[in-house]
Amino acid sequence: MKTDELLSRWQRVKRHIEQIALTYQRKPEAIQLLAVSKFHPVDAIATLAQAGQIAFGENYVQELFDKANVLKETEIDWHFIGPLQSNKCKEVAITATMMHSLDRIKLVEPLARFRPAHLPPLKVLLQVNIDDETSKSGVHGFDELLILAKAVLAQERLELCGLMTIPAPRCNLAEQCLPFAHLRMLRDKLEQSLDIALPELSMGMSADLEAAIAEGATIVRVGTDIFGSRPVK
Repeated sequence: MKTDELLSRWQRVKRHIEQIALTYQRKPEAIQLLAVSKFHPVDAIATLAQAGQIAFGENYVQELFDKANVLKETEIDWHFIGPLQSNKCKEVAITATMMHSLDRIKLVEPLARFRPAHLPPLKVLLQVNIDDETSKSGVHGFDELLILAKAVLAQERLELCGLMTIPAPRCNLAEQCLPFAHLRMLRDKLEQSLDIALPELSMGMSADLEAAIAEGATIVRVGTDIFGSRPVK
């Protein structure tokens, strides 16, 4: 994709987010655009970073690690948004600013142990399987969520920031809003139970962006609308 087209698509997505935010009486600056760069080249990421896009999301550990090394001189906040195996915790802990997809206690201790002392604590979001889909990761129900949250809070090198979800596709705005409202209510209940602030809700992609913002998303994950069709791995 040519540079002009890439920047135009990125600006269009930003304007769309701003328009939705204003429609629902929210501050546009309270919603972070996470550019999902999975399978897309480092040149495209560098172009957007130079234009002011700071946060990029990757689904695969090796791809995250390799891109971060190539672009180590570029100001980027790398977010890991995919499923994580316990033997890959080190790469995420030393590379990412935020992990969106923490879904089990087994990952907590190694993520904390491998987080370098010279870096701030790794920001963590707990992934909730909001529709109980067997094909998706995430905790099921509030009790499981509370146990995982307490495990994260026990680690000084991790910072619990909020929740993330990837709901099943729905056909209209009203139905799309339901899982996002549920995630927000789970976040609010968790805040009350733990007596802490959990400001982040990572929810919403291109197809359900409006519903997510309407229900309080603070991070939206957009890939294809920015980068175009995803290349084959």
